[in-house]
Amino acid sequence: MSSTVVHALYNDDDILMDAVKKTRAANHHIEEVFTPFPVHGLDKAMGLAPTRLAICAFIYGAYGLGFATWLMWNIMINPSGGWPQDIGGKPSFSYLQNMPAFVPVMFEMTVFHAAHLMVITFYMRSKLWPFKKAENPDVRTTDDHFLMEVAVKNNVEELTSFLQNTGAVEVKVVEKH
Repeated sequence: MSSTVVHALYNDDDILMDAVKKTRAANHHIEEVFTPFPVHGLDKAMGLAPTRLAICAFIYGAYGLGFATWLMWNIMINPSGGWPQDIGGKPSFSYLQNMPAFVPVMFEMTVFHAAHLMVITFYMRSKLWPFKKAENPDVRTTDDHFLMEVAVKNNVEELTSFLQNTGAVEVKVVEKH
């Protein structure tokens, strides 16, 4: 299924920000914005919802902490499941008495699980699969230009003239697949 979009190319990030605000104010739907570097405030100007990845990071960290606790208890404390160790005279019959020795392991497992599972979640959420073909519509957006992709609702000529008036250096109509 293909749809018609208009690509407006800008050569300055301040002009792009103004164009995004004007485009949203005119009730045009911005599909995507391609930039060579992160532009501060662009997500708010586009009206994107805040990310929920921080919630996932907390859940993954809590999972890592729980896994570390379970693992250390089974390895170091549990008399029936592990091999209780007497290291430096520390008691091996209580997890709470050994807690100070386990804090570094719990911290590292929390960070390990949060970091690795967050990377996987980010790639899945962004649909960045291995061997995925790049979706960059114009190679100049990797160097010094900014591209705003706007969906066409009905009048293409009106939208292209509107985008040219926002400061675009180039505007073209494209069929998106």
